[in-house]
Amino acid sequence: MKKWSQLLGAVLLGAVAFSAQAGPRLDRIQESKTLRVGTPGDYRPFAIKTEQGYEGHDIDVIEAMAAELGLAIEYVPTTWPNLMPDLQADKFDIAVGGITRTPARIAKMEMLPGYAPFGKVALARSTDKSKYKTVADLNQPSVHVIKNPGGTNELFVLEHLKEAQVSTHDKNAEIPALIAEGKGDIMITETYEALHYSNADSRLSALFIDQPLTPVNYLGFMLAADDTDYVRMMQFVWDLMDERDVLDAAEDKWLK
Repeated sequence: MKKWSQLLGAVLLGAVAFSAQAGPRLDRIQESKTLRVGTPGDYRPFAIKTEQGYEGHDIDVIEAMAAELGLAIEYVPTTWPNLMPDLQADKFDIAVGGITRTPARIAKMEMLPGYAPFGKVALARSTDKSKYKTVADLNQPSVHVIKNPGGTNELFVLEHLKEAQVSTHDKNAEIPALIAEGKGDIMITETYEALHYSNADSRLSALFIDQPLTPVNYLGFMLAADDTDYVRMMQFVWDLMDERDVLDAAEDKWLK
């Protein structure tokens, strides 16, 4: 946490950046008073599309950030395979929804500070959980793995589970139900999503939670990198949300 004196300085610098030194993207956002937010909207508990709109950890945070800037949000649907291409094509200004911070993404885009430390884990039927103790147990021809395309979960499956039966399902949020119904055996996902579905459905168990299949990593909001003033402003507002405990409140509500 920063000291309040440092925060005051950041506020003053942020105000200058927002009003006097805005780059082209920030200018456009100011003029339209709208922040375009892209999300696949299929990753609980971070961002999920419902009949009423969007909800989740990332939704609470980005809406608080937009409110601080006096901006409305326009949600733009995207997919995991198209997440980076759509951002590069200027279809939205920022992407949220449980996005892993990776060197490949940061090489091309900006990402806000990491949150929600996690590792890759597995979701399986509770009746079968004793079968899977290691990656080798998952990597068997008798094991049917269902993956969602375009993200780091797919990369893990393609790299580590080459001997398993692997199929692809485009709608990430539907895969847990397919596992529970016996239409697949394993879903590779991340700590918080696996815990969410295992807590919500007794037919499912989250495996490898205490010892994830990968080293700990972090999620992050992904921004277009074409306007340094815009990036600086969003980093400032993120820090402000941290200082005001907005991030802690979202974590308590959605991740615990």
